[in-house]
Amino acid sequence: MKAIIAAAAILSGFVSSLHAAGPNNATPNPDFTKGDPIPEGAKKDWNLGATGLRGWIYTKDFVTYEARQISITQVAKGSPADGALQVGDVILGLGGKAFSYDPRTEFGKALTAAEAGDGNFKLTRWRDGTATEVVLKLPVLGSYSATAPYNCPKSKRILEEGCKALAERMKEDDYGAHFDPIPRSLNALALLASDEKKYRSLIRKEVKWAADYTADGYQTWHYAYIIMLLAEYQIATGDDSSMAGMKRLAMEAAKGQSNVGSWGHRFAKPDGRLFGYGMMNAPGIPLTTSLIMARQAGLKDPALDLAIGRSSKLLRFYIGKGAIPYGDHNPWLESHEDNGKCGMAGVMFNMLGEKDGAEFFSRMSLAAHGAERDGGHTGNYTNILWSMPGVALAGPQATGAWMKEFGAWYFDLARTWDGAFPHQGPPEKDYDSFGGWDATGGYLLAYAMPLEKLLLTGKQPNIAPQIDAAAAQALINDGRGWDNKDRTSAYDKLSPDLLLESLASWSPVVRERAAMALARRRPIIPIQPLIELLESPKLEARYGACETLKQLGGHSAPAVDALIKQLSEKDLWLRIEAAEALSVIGEPAAKALPDLLRLLAQVDTKGDPRGMQQRYLGLAIFARGSQLLKFLAGADQEALQKAVRAGLQNEDGNARSTISSVYDKLSLEQIKPLFPAIHQAIISPAPSGEMFAEDVRVAGLRILAKHRVKEGIDACVKYTLSQNPWSSQNRTPEIMAILLTYGTHAKPFIPELNKIANFFEKDEKDFPANLMVMKANCVRDTIRAIEESTQTPELITID
Repeated sequence: MKAIIAAAAILSGFVSSLHAAGPNNATPNPDFTKGDPIPEGAKKDWNLGATGLRGWIYTKDFVTYEARQISITQVAKGSPADGALQVGDVILGLGGKAFSYDPRTEFGKALTAAEAGDGNFKLTRWRDGTATEVVLKLPVLGSYSATAPYNCPKSKRILEEGCKALAERMKEDDYGAHFDPIPRSLNALALLASDEKKYRSLIRKEVKWAADYTADGYQTWHYAYIIMLLAEYQIATGDDSSMAGMKRLAMEAAKGQSNVGSWGHRFAKPDGRLFGYGMMNAPGIPLTTSLIMARQAGLKDPALDLAIGRSSKLLRFYIGKGAIPYGDHNPWLESHEDNGKCGMAGVMFNMLGEKDGAEFFSRMSLAAHGAERDGGHTGNYTNILWSMPGVALAGPQATGAWMKEFGAWYFDLARTWDGAFPHQGPPEKDYDSFGGWDATGGYLLAYAMPLEKLLLTGKQPNIAPQIDAAAAQALINDGRGWDNKDRTSAYDKLSPDLLLESLASWSPVVRERAAMALARRRPIIPIQPLIELLESPKLEARYGACETLKQLGGHSAPAVDALIKQLSEKDLWLRIEAAEALSVIGEPAAKALPDLLRLLAQVDTKGDPRGMQQRYLGLAIFARGSQLLKFLAGADQEALQKAVRAGLQNEDGNARSTISSVYDKLSLEQIKPLFPAIHQAIISPAPSGEMFAEDVRVAGLRILAKHRVKEGIDACVKYTLSQNPWSSQNRTPEIMAILLTYGTHAKPFIPELNKIANFFEKDEKDFPANLMVMKANCVRDTIRAIEESTQTPELITID
């Protein structure tokens, strides 16, 4: 704990140097006082808190801080703004002052201040060429406490009024028709979290709907939150009337998991691989959490335990390394949070009783605010939903600091005058998959944390250390100095000494930002301090040194020996970081190849069950941008062949595909011993990384055809049918072109090709009809070309 505080204190010492949000003298664009219209197609507007207003704010590069005006787009009847403002009015400022840095943030903070004071909300309204000061009367809710939502009367009142409004809406006959299953489940969970018995009949109605739910598409997304509702209800009430439904859904989810412990948009195929582009953590982590809840609710089954164990093994890798990424990818280092997946993971690991995971991801959640929390891939719905559950793992001082920094103004801006919370979305005009969603349940769960009535809201004690106010503020500071428009200037203002100190931060994101800032100063940045950091007793400092040396590329040549030394260290991630740094240096690092190839060939099923060392070293050595790739032909061939064979069995399709880059660099004599492994990688696809798993298969077909390997013909034909449908309309012509190079040798396979063409045209499911016909025609054209071929090249065999 002391180490975390000390590392965070380094950043807090220079936090004042981090730039404020936007310039003070931005020119309005558009300028509504000059008659400019809202740009065509720019439909996104914002709820403006409890005023009853919605307004359009200029957005550029995913930020609103260049705007200086708000154009009113809606005024709710009966709201505080009704009669005082109308559609087309323009708000120029608040409290008698013009907007100075970001109308959206300023409006939210002013709402918080008004609700804490006398309720008077003063704004400058522009209408028909005249600016007028207008005062709206808002309900007085009090101030957020220093530990909000804990020990916070305002939070308690928001929860009570929000649940009341939610219950009224849920009584409507057509309530369910308006909601996606995710917000519908969350709304019911919010009422359950309030522990108000008067809502039980409404909750039971929703539980019955949930227990009967089924779906063909997006099952993983929907099942996760529905199972949560059913499990939480069972635990909270002891009513087992929904147990059968929960068991059905949970076991479908457990058995629909891929062989490596992941889920995608849908459940896995019968062969244990995922559809389309594969693994997605945004549905996968909540689904794992829901299965843990189902187990705590009394569901017992070995398949359930297996699914939880495989998924947690997969996600455990990211502890200490970065935010949970989109899928089976590198740790996410652009920000401390990626669509709420760190909050999700923190809650999940807390339920599993795993302190390291709960602690790390709670701190990542706390450091994620501002732009890091405001954005999100296809919208920020889950980023906001999982913010408070993740932060709360670190205790009330953490939640209070996060609310003060970001949550208070953001939540108050999102809350409507009747207590609901529509999804606000990120500051962009489109590409928000959650547009129009009701986010009320998600926000109310945040305010329900102090009641501790659900597993989601703290019923299970937090095993992460409960931090004090100073530590909380230090972690908040770690998330400052970055936004979607300006990602560099804050760190560029720091001295080299402060940047070097930042390389030892607990935060992988801070280390990455400091490393990039140091690299932007090349070639003047000295290498010797980084070499000395590689000897630090603190592991994070050594990570930071490797990251910086990687950023410096060829300038890091003096550090080659020190980096090679790290390859013998016990820590897996340190070995990987050192290998990645070596991969960009060039010829001076070529002497590391014997060690790197030896490590790549190693298999450690106990200490590295997913072969991550093999995966990352494969990328470091064989990626097309690697400086080591050009030296492989001269490497020890026995060591190279062992490494390639091992890498071609890695469970990650991207790692396998990367290794295939060496095929064309080897002579026939050099690559002959690898033909069995290459062939096996074609016929047995990788169990993960589906989106990239096809490249190695096509590369294998290509190299077998180049050397006229007989077994490549059958592999071509079988692969045409077994390939991932994703982008198969582009691959099929290439596969057919490869097959055609075998000339007359392909004629015996024409009957099978005809079956494949018919399948493409008539029977392939979940694929656009026009592309099905295109693939079928491509196969038939190839059949005709084979029939007409007179080429009979001499073949060799793998044996």
